Amino acid sequence: MRSLLLAGGRSRRMGRDKALIEIDGEAMISRVVEALVEAGREPIRIAVANPEKMEEYATVINPNYNIEWVLDSVQHAGPVDAIIENLNDSFCLEEDTIQLATVDVPWVTSEVFSSLENSISKKDEVIMPTDGEFLQPLLSLIRPKLLLNSLNNWDGKPLHKMFLEIPHSLLIVDNNLIKNINTENDL
Repeated sequence: MRSLLLAGGRSRRMGRDKALIEIDGEAMISRVVEALVEAGREPIRIAVANPEKMEEYATVINPNYNIEWVLDSVQHAGPVDAIIENLNDSFCLEEDTIQLATVDVPWVTSEVFSSLENSISKKDEVIMPTDGEFLQPLLSLIRPKLLLNSLNNWDGKPLHKMFLEIPHSLLIVDNNLIKNINTENDL
């Protein structure tokens, strides 16, 4: 199964590139890639804002992994635009499911990704992890052919709200595994 790792954000609230922040001696992007690889989610398409980020991130990711680097056509347009752009590519449309991921969830595990795969129903366009309070749409397992129709009608509302309006399931996950890092205080 393929995955799409979104790595094109500005890290405005953090004030520095979140992807390269080290947690227990390993860059956050590398930790997420490791979890995706352990869950069998290769090839991994990593969407970045500019070529310099490709070079920087490649230095902290195992070169033996099956990585495909792509540039966002519009820098920092946002995650929904990056998802739509990539879902319109045959990379994603050939697959029944695609695992979404983002660089700022450094404690996510392969078990989280495997649980999503084992829990998605045939009618779902998406299955989203949640800790029971917060939804994590950027860690969802999606059905690209079905979801693309919904995303093409996106009206600017937050992604988690849009996902709740289409056929979906939620998977309860330990909040420590899907904790999102946005500021220094989150570390």
